[in-house]
Amino acid sequence: MPDKSEIIKLLTSIANLLEFHGENRFEVSAFRNGANVLRGLEKDINELVQQKSLNSIKGIGKGLQSVIYDFYEKNKSEKYEELKNKTPEGIEEILRIRGLGPKKLRVLYDELNITNIGELEYACKENHLALLKGFGNKTQVNIQEQIDKLKIYSKFVLINKAEEIYNEIAKVLSKLKHVKRFEATGELRRHLEIISSLEIVLLTPNINKFKSELEKEVKFDDENGKLELSTGFAISCLLHIVTTEIEYISKLFETTGSKEFLKKIKFNLEKNKSDSEEEIFKKINTPFIIPEMREELYFDQKKKKLQENSNLSMESFNGLLHFHTTYSDGRNSLEDMIKKVKEMGMEYAAVCDHSKSAFYANGLNEDMVLRQKEEVAKVFGEIGIKVFHGIESDILQDGSLDYDDNFLGYFDFLVASVHSGFTLKEDAMTGRIINAIENLNTDVLGHPSGRLLLSREPYRFDHKKIIDACAVNKVAIEINANPRRLDLDWRWIYYAREKGCLFTINADAHSTNDFLYTEYGVKIARKGGLKEEEVINCYDLNSFKRFLQRKVKRVL
Repeated sequence: MPDKSEIIKLLTSIANLLEFHGENRFEVSAFRNGANVLRGLEKDINELVQQKSLNSIKGIGKGLQSVIYDFYEKNKSEKYEELKNKTPEGIEEILRIRGLGPKKLRVLYDELNITNIGELEYACKENHLALLKGFGNKTQVNIQEQIDKLKIYSKFVLINKAEEIYNEIAKVLSKLKHVKRFEATGELRRHLEIISSLEIVLLTPNINKFKSELEKEVKFDDENGKLELSTGFAISCLLHIVTTEIEYISKLFETTGSKEFLKKIKFNLEKNKSDSEEEIFKKINTPFIIPEMREELYFDQKKKKLQENSNLSMESFNGLLHFHTTYSDGRNSLEDMIKKVKEMGMEYAAVCDHSKSAFYANGLNEDMVLRQKEEVAKVFGEIGIKVFHGIESDILQDGSLDYDDNFLGYFDFLVASVHSGFTLKEDAMTGRIINAIENLNTDVLGHPSGRLLLSREPYRFDHKKIIDACAVNKVAIEINANPRRLDLDWRWIYYAREKGCLFTINADAHSTNDFLYTEYGVKIARKGGLKEEEVINCYDLNSFKRFLQRKVKRVL
C-alpha cells in the first residue's frame, strides 16, 4: 500500500510532466498544490482512501482523487503512465538536477533536442547553454556542477539501502548447505554513511560445490577466486571465499580495513594470521579496536579517552527525542508515536513538531502549540511514560528563533535547526547558528550541517566555531539518525568530544516506523567513539530533567 510520501512524489511527477508538455497551467497547479496539501495533512491518508473520503480534503479535487484512488488500487497510476509513455526516457532523470525545472527543460528539448543527462552535459561543455536565451553562463556552470555531483552520487547507496541489499543476498547464502559462515565486511562493517561496494567474507569447506550451489540461485561472474553478484543497484557485491577458520578471521580483518588504518598498524596478512581479531591486535601490540573505529582519523586523537572503544548501543537509550506528529508533517498521531516509544522500552519522550516559520511542513502557530501542550499532558496520563513538550524551532536568517522568548518558555525542550537560507556566506551562516545556540532556550542544535546524503551538500559554516559555541553554551549536538542525514558528520565527533560537548541521537521520526532509524545514528556515533555518558538520550529520567534545567528553570 503506498504511503503519503509516495503519493506526494507521484503528484509532483505528474505536475512536472504536465508542465514539460505545456499542458493546462491550472491542471499543473492542481497537482503541485495537491502535493503541498498532502505534506501538511494531519489526517491518516490511508484511512481517508479506504473510506473514499478524499473529497473532505480542501485542495484535493475530483481529478486528483481519481489519480490517488487509482494508485492505491493498482499500485500504479494510468495518468502518470500515459504521460511517461509520451516523454523521452531521460527527461525525468534530468529533472533531478537542482535549478532546472520543467519549463527550462522544455526549452532545452525544443532548442537543443536534449533528452538525457549525457546530451545535457555535452551541451554544457560545448557552451550551448550559455548562448541560449534565458540561461547564460552562470546557469550553465551551475548545471554542470549538478551533473558532476549526480555522477558521484550514482556510485554510492545510503547505508540503510546497502543493508537491505546485504540482507537479500544473506537470504540466498543462508540456504546453501556448503556455506559454513559469512558476514559483511569492508565499508558496511565499518558503518560508513554511504557505501560504494558490498563485501562479504564467506567460509566454505568446498569452493567448487559452493559455486555450483550458488549458480542455481543467482547469476555471478567468477574471476580470480572471487564472485561478483549483480544486486540490481549501483553497487556490486564481492565475495571473499576461504576454506579454513583461520583464513576466515584473517580475511575478515584485512577486508574490514580501512586501507589507511591497516597501513598505520602495519598489518601483514601472512604474518598476522590468527583465530580471533583480538589475537591479531595482540600480535601487532595494539589495543582491540571495534570495526566502526578502524579509520585513519582514529590515530589523530591525542587523548587516550578519545581512542577508547565506544560502549554505545540501543540498549543504552532511555529516551527518544525530536520526532514529528500529524500536528506538523508527521504521518502518525501524538498518541501513536508515544505508544511506540513505550513499546521500545523507553522511560521518556520529547515530541518536537515544526515551528510556525516552517510553512512547508505545516508548522505550529501559537494556538496550535497550546492545543498540543494540552494533548501532551493527556497522553502522558493515559500511556504512562513521561512526555516532554518540545519544538523544532527554525533558526531565522538573523539567528533568532521563530517565537518570542516569552512564548519559548512554554516548551520543555527545544531543538534549533536551519531549514532555509542555505546559500549564506560562511561567516554569515556561522554567526546565524551561533546566535541560536546562545539563546537560553536552546537545548539541541539539530542536524548541524543541513546535508542530505547523495542529494544536498552541507551549507558553508565554521565547524569548529559552532562546536565551540555548543560546548560553552551547554547545547547538545544532534546526530540526526535519518540515513539521508547522519548529521553531525562522524568526522567531527572526535573534535566535539575533545571540547566536552554533549550529544543527542535522534531519528527525526515522522512515523512510528522511522524510530528504527535510531540504530543508524548509533552506528555513526560509535565511529566517533561516543560513550553512553556523552549522549543525553542515555540519561535516566531525573538526569534528563536536570539537563533541561541547566540554563532556565522549567516546570517539568
